Amino acid sequence: MKIPADAEILDPKLTKYFLIFKSRNDKSQFLAQAGFTEKNPETLKAAIRSLVSSIEAVEDGENEYGQFYRVDGDLDGVNQTTLSVATIWIQRKIDNKFQFVTLKPLREPHSNA
Repeated sequence: MKIPADAEILDPKLTKYFLIFKSRNDKSQFLAQAGFTEKNPETLKAAIRSLVSSIEAVEDGENEYGQFYRVDGDLDGVNQTTLSVATIWIQRKIDNKFQFVTLKPLREPHSNA
């Protein structure tokens, strides 16, 4: 199963969390390696959508809010740098819609083989 093209990726998740330096669980420095900064959040959103449009999602747990899915793959940066990431999504029980939850670096590079 693929994450639907209309899955929600909330702008504040990108602009107020991923692309801003945090003293704990910082993702901004990791993403900056590929040229993603607070000045271009739309390019990060497009890269996430591109990643999940081509790779199958796998179930990754469930809680009272919904079913979680994981998509591992390569996030193509704006500077020709590729980052291996895991993206986490939820299919909400309340309305069955998909929403982006988080991304994290993969310790080992992803292989599409």
